[in-house]
Amino acid sequence: MAREMRFAIGGREYSALPAKIDRKKLYGWSEVCAFDDDGNECTLVSTDASGTVVIPKGGIRLGMLAKDGKWVERGQLRAVKADGSEAAMNPSSYSGVIALTMKASEEEFLDCSITALYQLRGVDQDLIGAIGDDIYKFEYCYNDSFETMPAFLLVSEDSGEKGLFMFIGSPNAFEFIGLAEAAIDAGDESSDEDEGEGDGDIDFSMF
Repeated sequence: MAREMRFAIGGREYSALPAKIDRKKLYGWSEVCAFDDDGNECTLVSTDASGTVVIPKGGIRLGMLAKDGKWVERGQLRAVKADGSEAAMNPSSYSGVIALTMKASEEEFLDCSITALYQLRGVDQDLIGAIGDDIYKFEYCYNDSFETMPAFLLVSEDSGEKGLFMFIGSPNAFEFIGLAEAAIDAGDESSDEDEGEGDGDIDFSMF
């Protein structure tokens, strides 16, 4: 069952049910299966470095080790910022009311790589009217987390019916170089060549 989200804008609160739009549902998908000579489906396994020990699926997982080589549980870790101060935990976007106070420009929206798309269902038309043609932005996290991702709310119209969509992505760091190029002064090159030719002349009166 979809988790409900709550938004606040214009002094009112609204609820919505996000439904993820999966590419598989839109375009389908394909799978590659391997079978042996008897038609039995093959199972993927791993081996150790020597290639003599077979490790079944699920027998390998990532872990964290301390400097002394001892296993470290995830609950023992502490998140800190770049300056060494302790990082604050961000609450889940589903645990409270999200105040829609920040608007994003089209450029800011397009500068993000969208990783997930949701259609917000059961939305009050007043919420759609309050958003209108604007793009609203907020920080999103599914569970309580130290990291958030930018989320954008947009209204889309299809066959006269308006709907609300939520885009989640990650910002891209673009560096603008510019259109102008450094020009080369041809006159300077010719003067350098002329000077070089003069340096190459031999004055026999020197001998």
